[in-house]
Order: sequence, then structure tokens, then C-alpha cells
Amino acid sequence: MPKPEILDPQGQAVAGALHRLGVAGVTEVRQGKHFELEVDDAVDDDTLHRIAGSLLANPVIEDWRVTRA
Repeated sequence: MPKPEILDPQGQAVAGALHRLGVAGVTEVRQGKHFELEVDDAVDDDTLHRIAGSLLANPVIEDWRVTRA
């Protein structure tokens, strides 16, 4: 997800469209990326965090998290 201080024009466009469609109560929309990796049990959480922070996300402008399903 873009960090809070980073402008999000796509999220703002969605928020405006929701308002025009008559949807009330949505105060902010943030648009981000979503990656799904299928890994075996040998890949530990530290490795997943390293992959996310160095390859999938730009840590200068994006916050990221890793979850296992």
C-alpha cells in the first residue's frame, strides 16, 4: 500500500466515483498491490519478508505485510 504521506490518485478517483454513485460513508480509498506466492513449507517467514521488502515492494513509498494463508 502507498504510505499515508504518498498521494494516491487512483484511490481518490475511486472515492469520487463512489460519491457520484450515491455511496455514502466511505471517507477514504487507498489503492495498492497484492501478490500471492505459493511456497512450500521450507520457505520461512524471514525469507518471505526479505522477498517482499527487496523485490515486491518499494519500501521508500509503500508499506507492506506478509501473511500466510
